[in-house]
Amino acid sequence: MQRTVVIDVVGLSDRVIGAHTPFLQKWSRQVPKNYIRPLVPAVTCSMQATYLTGQHPQTHGIVGNGWYFKEECEIKFWRQSNKLVTAPKIWEAAKKLDPNFTCANLFWWYNMYSGVDYSVTPRPNYLADGRKIPDVYSHPPQLRDHLQQQLGQFPLFEFWGPRTTIRSSKWIADAAKSIEAQYQPTLSLVYLPHLDYCLQKYGHDSDKISGDLNEIDRLIEEMVTFYEGREVQVVLLSEYGISEVSNPISLNRVLRKKEWLEVREERGLELLDAGASRAFAVADHQVAHVYVKNTQDVLAIKSTLEAVEGVAEVWGAEEQSKHQLDHHRSGDLVVIAKPDSWFNYYYWLDDHKAPDFARTVDIHQKPGYDPVEMFADPQIKWLMAKVGWKLLKKKLGFRVLMDIIPLDPTLIKGSHGIVPKDKKDWPLLFTSGISSGATLDAADIYQVIWNQLSN
Repeated sequence: MQRTVVIDVVGLSDRVIGAHTPFLQKWSRQVPKNYIRPLVPAVTCSMQATYLTGQHPQTHGIVGNGWYFKEECEIKFWRQSNKLVTAPKIWEAAKKLDPNFTCANLFWWYNMYSGVDYSVTPRPNYLADGRKIPDVYSHPPQLRDHLQQQLGQFPLFEFWGPRTTIRSSKWIADAAKSIEAQYQPTLSLVYLPHLDYCLQKYGHDSDKISGDLNEIDRLIEEMVTFYEGREVQVVLLSEYGISEVSNPISLNRVLRKKEWLEVREERGLELLDAGASRAFAVADHQVAHVYVKNTQDVLAIKSTLEAVEGVAEVWGAEEQSKHQLDHHRSGDLVVIAKPDSWFNYYYWLDDHKAPDFARTVDIHQKPGYDPVEMFADPQIKWLMAKVGWKLLKKKLGFRVLMDIIPLDPTLIKGSHGIVPKDKKDWPLLFTSGISSGATLDAADIYQVIWNQLSN
């Protein structure tokens, strides 16, 4: 098989290739550029699962970055086990054909306990005293120590949160190069998320994102040059492009005001009680899964949500089947935002009763995706001094709440999840062997990768 690397540059679209990305401008004139029609939801976990299986969510089961685990009555995001992907993956098919085939997975999602030969994924240590220590999980286990001795500790707090920088993507890229040099895997999967963050924060404001564009462009050049120099076929793609948004929608507040959503109060703060609720929404960028306890409520809830400003469509069972999203993990209703809108998870009606995790970076406790975690609250005076004092107390062993995240969804200027009307905001595919300008469905990417391996 032809050795191949698939580099996933999250958020890459025609819209952002220009003066600030000179390498991509040059390379796109040399390598065929094609468009990927995203599926719905066009979010990381669903798109990656589709690329690696050639199937849609109705088959592979990844209906979003998170969903409602009905047996546990809990909403969970960003799970890690590859066993959640219920369709055969490309490396499984390749291993059946070629017993010498090997695969390295660098930070693509559902990385743990899969059949790849080398894997690395973020996995912080949560200590009993409340501290969170940056770390990664790897297979084989000794790979973790080797990489962190060679590259330093994985910069987790620059991977997500208010301090995101190119350093996390650079660490992933360097880890991929290290594994390539040591093991020469047949297929390498590399995830570079840096561009995604600035686009969600600032939209396409070139004055604010020019530095980020230049940084990711240089890193892509470094990666392409490295792999091409080792005669590894390069596939460069993205999962989605970012569309500018200005209208955040709190579906759970709508449901609560209609008395369909239940909360419980603890220590004066409110927690969403999914198991007790007649209906609630799991917000995931521009798509939301709404779970309804009693089928007789579905039509009334659908009618209510369709009337919300910024909602484009509400899919019932028939529409979900049409879009190949009908799976038992999906909501009873799936809400689709208009192009300028997106969904936040907020359910409280008074910010003073927001749960303590709302003002922190906590991707596992929040019952929905929260891009506002990329901002520090601009209303906090002497922010850096406050953060420094909290960090000092943490180092001294005290439990400290790093409550610096604002409760202002209007800060977010970019989102994704739907199929943008303008192809300039669609994900891209760069690779040889395809005529330039083609449009492929997300499920076609499996065959594209397979064709490169088979050359």
